[in-house]
Amino acid sequence: MIKQKFLLTSLVMLLTACGQSQQIAPTLAALPPIVQPTQSLTQASAASPESVCMSPAQLTPAMTEGPYYKSNTPQRASLLESNTKGIKLVVSGFVLTADCRPVARAWLDFWQADASGQYDNAGYVLRGHQFTDEAGRYQLTTVIPGLYPGRTEHIHFKVQAPNGPVITSQLFFPDVPQNKSDGIFDAKLLLTMKDASDGKTATFNFVVK
Repeated sequence: MIKQKFLLTSLVMLLTACGQSQQIAPTLAALPPIVQPTQSLTQASAASPESVCMSPAQLTPAMTEGPYYKSNTPQRASLLESNTKGIKLVVSGFVLTADCRPVARAWLDFWQADASGQYDNAGYVLRGHQFTDEAGRYQLTTVIPGLYPGRTEHIHFKVQAPNGPVITSQLFFPDVPQNKSDGIFDAKLLLTMKDASDGKTATFNFVVK
């Protein structure tokens, strides 16, 4: 008799559980799908060193420092401030060796004129340094610099692998008429530009010793 009651009780519990599972299943099916996070600009535009480099790669050409360099810049990947005017520009890429190996913790220091062609020599507006990540990637957020007499559009930079020599040079912009008359313009230092919803994006890969 006790055994029959036990079997009857077990059957009732089993039927109840089945009924509950049928009620829960539609609720789970109604949940929205998981949305994967969007890739960052750097991850999307610079997948791997192998995809952007062919060994042996040419070292990044050195160029004059110019009169407006200031040391001890703040460490920051974005040079934009609340009152920065101009067309937003995001530059990304790698720092690599000549055999296309990524350089982790490479130092990059950038400085430039503002959208009207003026440098801030009193403070650190549109000046800053950063370090590459473990995959050798960097990303700089700034604005397209303006023109001033005698020069085409350019962004100054210094780049250095850990314990390596410093390369000082400049990045240039494609399709700028003043490139033809600029005395130190070098096509090897041209950015690769694309339109973006909020400005421009560009890529450039530095090759260092």
